[in-house]
Amino acid sequence: MHCPFSECKSDNLHFRKININKMEEKKIKSGLAMLNVLESWGIDHIYGIPGGSFNSTMDALYEKRGTVRYIQVRHEEVGAIAASVDAKLTGKIGVCFGTAGPGATHLFNGLYDAQLDHVPVLALVGQVVTTSMNYDAFQEMNENPMFADVSVYNRTVMTPESLPHVIDEAIRRAYEYKGVSVVTIPVDLATVEIPDLGISSAANHKVGFPMPEEKDIEEALKLIQQAERPVLYVGQGARGAKDEIIELSEKYSMPIVLSVLAKGIIPDDTPAFMGTAGRLSTKPGNEALEVTDLIVFIGSDFPFARFFFPKNAKFIQVDIDSSKLGKRHKTDVAILGDAKTAMRMMIDKGEKIPRTKFMEANLKNRENWIKWMRSFEERDDVPMRPEPIFKEINRIAADDAIFVTDVGNVTIFAIRMLDMNGEKQKFTTSGLFATMGYGVPGGIAAQLSYPESQVFTLNGDGGFAMVMQDIITQVKYKLPVINIVFSNNSFGFIEAEQEDTKQTKYGVDIAGADFAKIAEGMGAKGYTITKREQLRQVFDEARNSNVPVVIDIKVENKRPFPSEIMALDEYTHEKEAIETFKKRYEVSEMPTLKELMK
Repeated sequence: MHCPFSECKSDNLHFRKININKMEEKKIKSGLAMLNVLESWGIDHIYGIPGGSFNSTMDALYEKRGTVRYIQVRHEEVGAIAASVDAKLTGKIGVCFGTAGPGATHLFNGLYDAQLDHVPVLALVGQVVTTSMNYDAFQEMNENPMFADVSVYNRTVMTPESLPHVIDEAIRRAYEYKGVSVVTIPVDLATVEIPDLGISSAANHKVGFPMPEEKDIEEALKLIQQAERPVLYVGQGARGAKDEIIELSEKYSMPIVLSVLAKGIIPDDTPAFMGTAGRLSTKPGNEALEVTDLIVFIGSDFPFARFFFPKNAKFIQVDIDSSKLGKRHKTDVAILGDAKTAMRMMIDKGEKIPRTKFMEANLKNRENWIKWMRSFEERDDVPMRPEPIFKEINRIAADDAIFVTDVGNVTIFAIRMLDMNGEKQKFTTSGLFATMGYGVPGGIAAQLSYPESQVFTLNGDGGFAMVMQDIITQVKYKLPVINIVFSNNSFGFIEAEQEDTKQTKYGVDIAGADFAKIAEGMGAKGYTITKREQLRQVFDEARNSNVPVVIDIKVENKRPFPSEIMALDEYTHEKEAIETFKKRYEVSEMPTLKELMK
């Protein structure tokens, strides 16, 4: 007897088989499926150098060249640093790759920079074919243990089908934990056809922060009201909260000190802005923190707090990461939440404190410091001082200029002398990892991510020489970066450290070069400057150039004013030591904060 139900069931199975077959017929190479995942997350360029263990992915990059741009660097370290800078400047994940063996090991500098500055980066690493793995094949390395320390996610892909899934997971983890994801890909997997399932969780990605608790805000306000000498210390976690930082400072009469990585989040001409602290610092910044009795510490992970913050000062800390609370200083009030939100709650809830004598003294201290620095801008010293150079940088800098600063004395110059507007301008450097050779790669990343913006790289001659081959990359991709080299024939920052520890200065002098001629040989415009009178014309030409520019400026090998070890305080230094210090650094009309507070 015929059963309609059975027939229906049979027909359903038949159609299910047809649908499954159709789905199986829709195939895609796993390498292309991987790039589709990258594209779905908004990734539009990737840095690296091809090689045998990565060629299957290169083939996929060729097919996707219209949407995911391959940027050929000349050293994998440059690609990794550029990926880190992409993440720092845009907030989006940066991507780089290296082949098995040497290509992989070259990535470490950039990956550690991303890890220590807490930004998301994805590193793709080549591997030999699966049939050669564990046979000690050519360039084969056990890569997972190598990347274990630098990564928040570290996997070797085992099947073609899992490749897009692993990449999607890697990107999610990098965003969630603000760190580096590493995916190792055996070269034979990316060309295998797999079902095209459209794997991606990008549309589900959400960003949220815990809401500060009212009782914590109230406890913080009590401490602020009780304090006599409060200081507002702000890190890059408060980026985007310019108005709140300035309002909080004005309402509770607190001078502002920024971390180096927070440079540019408020205008440099903000009257209450004292500068930075530590060794990469300003006189007003260090002096304000030296005498403070309360630090309101917002969105920062300042690693030198135990050296430059008074141990007996009260401490209020705001951070979105609970693991940071209490990490750098004994904390009296810990506030878990977004910096902008927490500051707005503090502003709205508390009673205004009239401007204090402490604040007035800090404002005067800042005024004296700025006046002292600007007194050198018209000097005709040969070799040159840095102040006339930064006067020209500030003169030609566009409202949306991006400043990528290498590591060393040039970092001190930049944080002191760049006059940033606190609006569209951006600043970046290698923070906790402090790797030399950051400038040129960062310039590549900045110009690719912001093609309409003006980009400067500020380099010492030591750092520039490490990566100068990638001026070729700037030329190849027509990136009109203005690269400035401060040539003093010394690792000046390290020379100062040797002086402080009373060592013989050894290994810090470096051979000079004409970096302008080297740049010209690579297709860029090159200028060598030895006198202040040359600056204006060269900087005008650089501003209007449509190709990369390298300006090699011969500067004096003189230690910047050491605000971390000033010999100006009559209570802690002998008169003779103070006079020697003032003579060496040409200090005049710049009393200490303690004197101004009397």
